[in-house]
Amino acid sequence: MADNDTSMPSRIVYADDDLELAGLVADALTEEGYEVIVANDGEEGLETVLVEQPDMVILDVMMPGLTGWEVAKYLRSKTMFDGTPILMLTGIGERMNAMTAPLYGADAFMDKPFEIDDLLATVAKLLAARPPREESDHELED
Repeated sequence: MADNDTSMPSRIVYADDDLELAGLVADALTEEGYEVIVANDGEEGLETVLVEQPDMVILDVMMPGLTGWEVAKYLRSKTMFDGTPILMLTGIGERMNAMTAPLYGADAFMDKPFEIDDLLATVAKLLAARPPREESDHELED
């Protein structure tokens, strides 16, 4: 499968320690035609992103091990993820989200609880704004 094959679904890594919510979100994204890989904590999420090199990353903020902020900050330190949108999902409050999400390199944030339709619209918008992936994006860089 080539990267320029427009029939390939966008691949999303979603890390959240709330297993029930993770299942609901993954099901909704899958129904929209996305390929979703769920990780159940920050460390597993980071490892999955590094291995899978997804088109987008969705992170819960408060997770055991690494927080979503720590994962986002690490990804933003690697040029290979410069064009990969990061969406933060959290229950810390909209004001705190607005202040912290940009500090850690997130492209957008959503407060829990959220409407699935709003999530799907945000995901579509972030993926549409993503620069086209080139072959060099798959090479490991510092």
